[in-house]
Amino acid sequence: MSALPNYHAARWEEPLVMELGRSGRRAQLVGAPIDAPAGAGFIPEAVRRTTPPQLPELTEFEVQRHYLHLSQMTLGMMGVNLFGTCTMKYNARLNEHIVARPWIAELHPGQNEETLQGTLEIIHSFDLILRELSGMAQFVFQPGGGADAAYTHACVTRAYHAARGELAQRDEVITTIQAHPCNAATAAAAGFKVVTLPIEEDGYASVEALEAAVSDRTAALMLNNPDDMGVYNPHIKRWVEIVHEAGALAFYDHANFNGVMGRLRARELGFDACMYMLHKTFGAPKGGGGPAVGAYGCSEELVGFLPRPLVRRDGDRYTIERDAPDSIGRVREYWGNVPVVTKAYAWTRAMGAAGIKQAADLSVLANNYMEKRLLAIRGITRSHPDATTPRLEMTRYSLETVTRETGITAFDVQNRMIDFGVDAFWLSHEPWLLPEPFTPEAGELWSKEDIDLWIDVLAHVIQEAYEDPELVKTAPHNQVIHQVDGSRVNEPGQWATTWRAHRRKTAAVV
Repeated sequence: MSALPNYHAARWEEPLVMELGRSGRRAQLVGAPIDAPAGAGFIPEAVRRTTPPQLPELTEFEVQRHYLHLSQMTLGMMGVNLFGTCTMKYNARLNEHIVARPWIAELHPGQNEETLQGTLEIIHSFDLILRELSGMAQFVFQPGGGADAAYTHACVTRAYHAARGELAQRDEVITTIQAHPCNAATAAAAGFKVVTLPIEEDGYASVEALEAAVSDRTAALMLNNPDDMGVYNPHIKRWVEIVHEAGALAFYDHANFNGVMGRLRARELGFDACMYMLHKTFGAPKGGGGPAVGAYGCSEELVGFLPRPLVRRDGDRYTIERDAPDSIGRVREYWGNVPVVTKAYAWTRAMGAAGIKQAADLSVLANNYMEKRLLAIRGITRSHPDATTPRLEMTRYSLETVTRETGITAFDVQNRMIDFGVDAFWLSHEPWLLPEPFTPEAGELWSKEDIDLWIDVLAHVIQEAYEDPELVKTAPHNQVIHQVDGSRVNEPGQWATTWRAHRRKTAAVV
């Protein structure tokens, strides 16, 4: 067993940045405003400021120290983070440096395309790489994340059936209860009725259930494989055949691609479209709400419906195809988030085909190693324990037994794990199909020592749950703050997202 870290988080009594500084302090000195008449009309009179903005006045050192203190109080991925259903990878510092350079950061998509040839080459080259990984005919990078890519497919599905004169008839999209919730949500947002298939004994919905659900009203099938429990449906090719026989489309949500990348191609399984998470699987950072890119690819039959503009190669130069008669129109900005595309392109070129396959193998190996160790811990069970289907990049577990025997919940265990300097587990997307769930995923990033440490911390906390449940119930004890009171989260009078609101509401309290 690993020696558990003797950890205690840094804690600074750090005020808000708006509360720091003194009048007259500056990080940089700038010249006086230009009074020349030529510049006077640059900003319309109606939008010019009449009073200075309310900004903190600090020296550069004070700003640096403030944000250093905040970073020291953030656990983040500096510990061991086995965040499941969202592949978390090391984000190379070199890639961050590249996209900060002026030839990426200072470009505008509206400038003359002759001045954008390097950027267009990156976009087109990465499109070709994803075509090779998927077998699809074309990719677009506009969608701002996985759910946005799923919504793009729902819109493409709508346009496809409308072009065939069948949209009024085909008003249903089929998914499964353990697919990512965005598939059902985006189909509904696009105006479709959602048919959700339940899990059966083997851990996935049966072929018979799909056959019963499919009809001439079916517009599309949208699902993950492996799903959000880590279960791979071995009958997936037959599923796609059934959907196609009914005249519908099949969409492969590749949010859980890490364990199968380089091993299968969506088009060869029969799928008409798929999507990849560039901000997860392809080594770009996963931000809270962005930046993100859900790369959406489709078969030749659907290319005409894709959002425009698309980047095309014409001999030795790259051009922009701005319009197409059947295009669904833009779903986001231009070619998507180019810095994220650039980072994903750099990651993929650095990995190469052999590296991508090795990463997938390591992901599967790590997951199966974790499963063997985790199931040896008292009170931990696996979803569908009798199912023999392989779990690939992640597995969903349950602490239901621990909760029943000790009263300690998955949330309590989360709070206690961070006392040891490792990140707590991810639970599950809603709705919970398994009581007190957690879903770790090691991917290819973490070493065996890292994985052992994380598991040993979890085992220690569960032992505490049986021996000293109050210690776990009152955690965290070694973090920046103790338990967050979430009871007032839905009371707008108790929180503020701007300095102006903070002053107004603080004054009201005083």
